[in-house]
Amino acid sequence: MNLLIINGPNLNMLGIREPDHYGRETYAGLVEKIQAYCGDLGIQASFYQSNHEGDLVDAIQGAYGKMDGIIINPGAYTHTSIALLDAVKAVSVPTVEVHISDVASREDFRQVSYIRQACIGTIAGQGTDGYLRAVDLLRERLEVRA
Repeated sequence: MNLLIINGPNLNMLGIREPDHYGRETYAGLVEKIQAYCGDLGIQASFYQSNHEGDLVDAIQGAYGKMDGIIINPGAYTHTSIALLDAVKAVSVPTVEVHISDVASREDFRQVSYIRQACIGTIAGQGTDGYLRAVDLLRERLEVRA
């Protein structure tokens, strides 16, 4: 199984940006955590992070025919990007939306997620462990399809 883990704007600043919301784990630490978890399950994980919306669309489109699943934390583009929604719909690769913080308990604008309607699930408020739950969700979904 091949998974693409995409992280949007400011995720490269994990551990620095608003640690009360996002914790002190760094982006490098997050990548290591996911790689170790996937490795134990025999899953190949590839990673992509960008602060640019078009680059994220390109990464999603690049998953077509190559990846079995996508895990995406779109960051602030969650609340603004129809382009990410359209890209996920276009590739038809099972996708899980992840948020480190509990967006439901934050500002009103964070209650809107455009990408959610193209995802098989959303995991929020579980810190970086939410990515591991997303791996589990995709693994369960893909094993049922096989």
